[in-house]
Amino acid sequence: MANKFIDYSYFINPFSSRRRPALTRELTKLHYMAPKEAISLAEGMPNEATFPFEKLNVVMKDGSSFSIKGQQLGAALQYIPSQGYPPLVQLLKEFTQRVHNPPNWDQRELMITSGSQDGISKSIEMCLQDGEPVVVQNPLYAGTEGVLKPFKPTLIPVEQDQHGMIPHSLRRALEEWKIKCAIEGGGYKMPKLMYINATGSNPTGTTMPLERRLEVYQICCQYNILILEDDAYCFMNFSDETPPSFLSLDVEGRVLRFDSFSKVLSSGLRLGWVTGAKPLIQNIELHIQSAYLHSSTLSQVLTYNLMKNWGFEKLLEHFASVRSYYKARRDLTLAAMERHLKGLCDWTVPAGGMFVWIKVRGVADVYDMLMTRGIKKMITFVPGHAFMADPAEACSYIRASYSKATPKQIDKAMSLLAELIREEQLLLRRKLENCT
Repeated sequence: MANKFIDYSYFINPFSSRRRPALTRELTKLHYMAPKEAISLAEGMPNEATFPFEKLNVVMKDGSSFSIKGQQLGAALQYIPSQGYPPLVQLLKEFTQRVHNPPNWDQRELMITSGSQDGISKSIEMCLQDGEPVVVQNPLYAGTEGVLKPFKPTLIPVEQDQHGMIPHSLRRALEEWKIKCAIEGGGYKMPKLMYINATGSNPTGTTMPLERRLEVYQICCQYNILILEDDAYCFMNFSDETPPSFLSLDVEGRVLRFDSFSKVLSSGLRLGWVTGAKPLIQNIELHIQSAYLHSSTLSQVLTYNLMKNWGFEKLLEHFASVRSYYKARRDLTLAAMERHLKGLCDWTVPAGGMFVWIKVRGVADVYDMLMTRGIKKMITFVPGHAFMADPAEACSYIRASYSKATPKQIDKAMSLLAELIREEQLLLRRKLENCT
């Protein structure tokens, strides 16, 4: 990884660069590294003897089980280093190497976050200043738009097709912005961040092929852009092969990758991790130190035991079963849409994830249709506005999730949606006739 070619201070904003490690947090690291005979009166840790928990027994659906007790239970209920529970940090490093095999691994670091959203939020807080531009795929994950909004950024939207972000659209958007910077002078800066969700994208369900990933990566290298790779649906890609991640292609150290177990183990565990160049991860750690010290220790110890109990092979087998489960749900949802929405809507087949992105014909803006009249029919979908770079613009798209509702409920919802769309189209025709 070419640290000598990248000035990471360029990506870290002045507010973040003023952060310094907390001495008490550094001493917590030493506590976990120190020999058993070492004596410390430094930590402000409560004594585990006062905790009322004796043992936790965990029984898995496959019949396997494990217990958390004694010293490990004490650790699970205690403060830990901000980076995470050391045995789990090491295990996730091995897992990340196994799955992604990033180049120049010795120059990277990994830290555990409270879900991938936490890592994305801390990274944006580290990098962005008020009003700075950010490149985003359009549509984009609504949670990221929520993190960006307080910074009042100028979003540079890049259109997608059935294969995700379009490289020539990315290059054109950056060239146009470069011209604007030259004309306007100091009032405009080039973007230093790009957010992308390239596998099983939320909300579109698209997965970017390798050739396109390589082209997007090269463009980001050319324009010195840090790639925020949100890959929460990495293990929910429905194709025979998942394209290599941006992290696995990253020879320059310009990818911050956000992983999550929320979709494949448990969303309530709130367990994710961020991987990237050491200077960036070290700075993200300072943000976590000052915010909440560290992610839930109990969730981390539980996950560590699960991974050790199963091993990587069985863990990946479980992920494959999750993938099959959602693929079957996708297929029955598409079948219901074919029955009820054909001729009323257009859609592409989701390549992964939990959502289908639907364009309604003849309805320029679906917001009132869904949020007023749709709710009266006892059906809820998300209007596409929630995912657009400019949510104020009219939008004819709908995001439908096939993750939770039963097959019968999905079929009924699509039938009611068809009824709702016909009513909306009729209403619009009558309004047009009255105007003329």
